[in-house]
Amino acid sequence: MIVPNLILSLFQGIGMLDEGFVKNGFCVVTGPERILNGDIRNFSGVPNVFAGVIGGSPCQSFSGLNRNPDGYSEEMKNEFEIIVEECQPLWFLLENVVRVPDCKINGYYVQRFNISPRDLGFKQSRPRTFQYGSKVGYILELPEPVHNDSEFVGCLTASDGTKTNRRTFLEFCKLQGLDHEPELENFTKTAKYRAVGNGVHIGVSNVIARLIANVTTSQNPTTIFNTKICACGCGRIPSGNNKSYSDACRQRLSKKRKSSLLSELV
Repeated sequence: MIVPNLILSLFQGIGMLDEGFVKNGFCVVTGPERILNGDIRNFSGVPNVFAGVIGGSPCQSFSGLNRNPDGYSEEMKNEFEIIVEECQPLWFLLENVVRVPDCKINGYYVQRFNISPRDLGFKQSRPRTFQYGSKVGYILELPEPVHNDSEFVGCLTASDGTKTNRRTFLEFCKLQGLDHEPELENFTKTAKYRAVGNGVHIGVSNVIARLIANVTTSQNPTTIFNTKICACGCGRIPSGNNKSYSDACRQRLSKKRKSSLLSELV
């Protein structure tokens, strides 16, 4: 029997995605973690117990900065999908970089969207892609972006710890939404930066966890069957009778149509 609010966390790192869910009333069980010498390939999911499965699988091979992808990221994303299929939760959430391929798991409707800490009023611009899948077609009603350009800083990366002009570790942590330096005993300074840099911004994890808590407990939840999603694929809900969420969405749709027409003519 599925236990309400019990979720399984995979690829949890130091638990920055988990923290948002704990704050929003979820009980988080963790799977094997690589930085603790665990191997997800040796893990089997327990069926019909978890309400949700969350995780941020390795992204290096999907990054536009990676010139030598080795296939590891694809393998780990596949492992995430296998465990979701084994567990059969009510919903799942995968976090990764913008170039990550779509999750396609039988029996789940997937809402794909991008969100950055900057969209939520934080300093850091760090676009990430989330794929929220559910068996009943839940749709997360994403907040309107709120930018503060006067406080804008660029994206932090896991390799920032190797830079000679790097921020202090405390400054680095605060830009990732932490209010303190996590206790990472036996980690080198570079490894500490990598662990925090690989995590999900705390503000982002908190907002998404709250949205999931709201939609899964609502008496009248928003689903694909009672609302519409922007035609550009951004995962947001357009207002009124509009097919697109914003002007940027309309421009993307226009480019897709032109590209499709050119392909047909060639």
